[in-house]
Amino acid sequence: QVQLVESGGGLVQPGGSLRLSCSASGSIFSIAVMGWHRQPPGKERELVASITGSGSITYADSVKGRFTISRDNAKKSVYLQMNSLKPEDAAVYYCNTETYDRYFRRSDSWGQGTQVTVSS
Repeated sequence: QVQLVESGGGLVQPGGSLRLSCSASGSIFSIAVMGWHRQPPGKERELVASITGSGSITYADSVKGRFTISRDNAKKSVYLQMNSLKPEDAAVYYCNTETYDRYFRRSDSWGQGTQVTVSS
């Protein structure tokens, strides 16, 4: 069992910034991938950014140059710094991880989601 706890969402004006955090706990021997997805109202969930254990990063085209993903392996945490926020960034943001336990069994886990609202 892997638990993910997110924090950092909220209301921000267009052009503003927010930093999301996510911490993982539970039966974790290694974390292969940590990432963020989002789901705008009435739309499908989409990848925002992901980062592997070796530091390889993927961003959605819509957030490149504005968002920065980072991770702290010692803290089993991933962060998403969001700058120059736009109304279209408003969504529920979900942390997700691909982890392996001591028996090399894989778990794909999701956080509960944190709301990001961008509005003046």
